Amino acid sequence: MSDLVAIILAAGKGTRMKSKLPKVLHKVGGKPMVEHVMEAADAAGVSRKIVVVGFGSDKVTEFISGRAKVVLQAEQLGTGHAVLQAEPALEGQSGTALILCGDTPLLDGAELKKFCEIHKASGAAVSVLTAKTAEPFGYGRIVRDGANNVAKIVEEKDATAGEKAITEINTGIYCVEYPLAFQLLHSLSTNNAQGEYYLTDILTKCQEKGKKVAGILTQDFSMVMGINSRKQLAVAESIMRQRILDRLMDSGVSIMDPASTFIEDTVEIGRDTVIYPFTWLQGQTKIGEDCEIGPNVRLQDVEIGNGNHIQFTYGQQCKVENNVTMGPYIHLRPNTLIHDKVKIGNFVEVKNSTVGVGTKLPHLTYIGDSDIGGGVNMGCGCITVNYNGKKKYRTTIEDNAFVGCNSNLVAPVKVGKGSYVAAGSTITKDVPENGLGVGRGRQVNIAGWAEKYRQK
Repeated sequence: MSDLVAIILAAGKGTRMKSKLPKVLHKVGGKPMVEHVMEAADAAGVSRKIVVVGFGSDKVTEFISGRAKVVLQAEQLGTGHAVLQAEPALEGQSGTALILCGDTPLLDGAELKKFCEIHKASGAAVSVLTAKTAEPFGYGRIVRDGANNVAKIVEEKDATAGEKAITEINTGIYCVEYPLAFQLLHSLSTNNAQGEYYLTDILTKCQEKGKKVAGILTQDFSMVMGINSRKQLAVAESIMRQRILDRLMDSGVSIMDPASTFIEDTVEIGRDTVIYPFTWLQGQTKIGEDCEIGPNVRLQDVEIGNGNHIQFTYGQQCKVENNVTMGPYIHLRPNTLIHDKVKIGNFVEVKNSTVGVGTKLPHLTYIGDSDIGGGVNMGCGCITVNYNGKKKYRTTIEDNAFVGCNSNLVAPVKVGKGSYVAAGSTITKDVPENGLGVGRGRQVNIAGWAEKYRQK
């Protein structure tokens, strides 16, 4: 629908959230709520988006960062007043506006598109998306007339006992024709329990002008769920998480225990990969095919190739290629690249380093600011000493080198191709190709010393 504009209401403070952060920036499925709403609007076919900001406007504007037109509601005087702030951006134009709430992260773009199409086909000037729920408390009620047309919407605080018993509720989602909608909004009053300009009153104003009003029922109440508290945020997170897991399982990914698996909406996973319990996959993480990830793995913005076996690992902003085995208790820090067929054992940390094909980092090792070739063996307890208290330096270990246990490589230093470092060495000078580096004091045994010491 090329003439469809989205007006997204994101000005509210969200008092019940008890947060310094604007409500619409709280995350569900790894994305701020308003991000989900903008994506749903795009999927519905809008040509452009207008976001109405208020509380924390600088933070919301910064997040949106040019992806939509931002207008300010300086005073929060109600939803009707909020929509009016979009009028200058649409001056002299006509079309259909899809009005959305920035705190409804579960919106489905296909369902919104269907709603807009029904609105257009009905010839209505205003359409409201409605839903039914067994617990309508807090929502505006949809009051229908004898012909089943929407007569009005009554807010909770203004409703009679009979109206409160109605289970069909206002989702806060509308399709309106403009500029008529703005003309009607200018005629609203604050004669209600909250002393605000209610957007819902536009329906009555529309009918008074002899224009058609439509109420279009959606069967998916969870889709239109608004978030006003931390508890509701947790509910939305649970629903979103299950949606993500269902999508992945439908695409050929095995999730061993969905109840203990947390995967954000932005994550991509290839088929025949198995995700074990207590795994967190976040941000722009991408995982290839035929991997086993978990248990107890957390990856943030990590690229994983095919055929990898990763358990008890925390990785961030790094890349692991193919057929790598690692864990348990691994920390992969930013700017790390692990090439094919690497084996990383327990209690290993790798930071800002490249590890070549087939190299082994068996256990109890720190690799920082290093370039390690292929076929290298790092013994237990080895450390690349990259920091002198003022500056960090790099260590180079070339192909097929062997570094003995409990060795310190003090950067900047290079261990040549095919060379050996003796166990227990502190290496401060380059080791030549095919050479042996020994950096330890000569052992001296003093006969009878222990017996004399005990007799003191």
